[in-house]
Amino acid sequence: MPKDDTGRLPKYLRIAAALKDAIASGEYGPGDRLPGESDLMSAYGVARMTARQAFGVLQAEGLAEARKGAGVFVREFKVGVRRRGIQRLAVEVWGSGGSIWAADGKGHEPVVEVLGIAEEAAPVTVAAVLGIGEEPVCVRRRRFLLDGKPVMLATSYLDAALVAGTPVTEPDTGPGGIYARLAELGEAPARFREEIRSRMPSPDEAARLALAAGTPVVLVCRTAYTAQGKPVEVNEMVMDASAYVLEYEFDAS
Repeated sequence: MPKDDTGRLPKYLRIAAALKDAIASGEYGPGDRLPGESDLMSAYGVARMTARQAFGVLQAEGLAEARKGAGVFVREFKVGVRRRGIQRLAVEVWGSGGSIWAADGKGHEPVVEVLGIAEEAAPVTVAAVLGIGEEPVCVRRRRFLLDGKPVMLATSYLDAALVAGTPVTEPDTGPGGIYARLAELGEAPARFREEIRSRMPSPDEAARLALAAGTPVVLVCRTAYTAQGKPVEVNEMVMDASAYVLEYEFDAS
């Protein structure tokens, strides 16, 4: 396995490169245990700290994960959620009392944890989208789990004056969720806009999603609009990138 084509790079980076080549070639597949620190020390004639640094590179890049007492293993990416970005938001789903989240988690047992509901000052960007100035917003914070594993954090912002006294301000929003309740208020969502980005998680996000080192997150910011073009909700989502496939299917027209 050792390949030392050049002495220019630090030893730990050369070892990491060799391990990455072995993973890419299929010598080590998803879930396979990589050589131990002692193996690398013997093969490359390096100190234990150098071997650990090499493993650290693979973990930081999301290619490997350490399991306490067992070693370092090639990372497995098990998709738990196929998020169909267009179909899931159809009025046929929430308008009939269905759950958008349940539609994502078919074949799994979805759980929604409500982390908090409060009236707060809106972030500047959210206030600008909703067009509410300095008026308060109703903020709903949730964590979504599949088979007991957290996969997404979501924060919804709605005009507090609009939803005051409705189930939107309660943990259980009822059949069809927020969108069905907005429809009852005469503000049914008719159009959605989503922006998607990715980055590494903050320490708080990594803890709340129980992310392994090197796992990025996908950020989806969705705005719901009425048929008249009025924005009625901004939903900021942080998703475990190793758990999601984002699927979009639409006509060419």
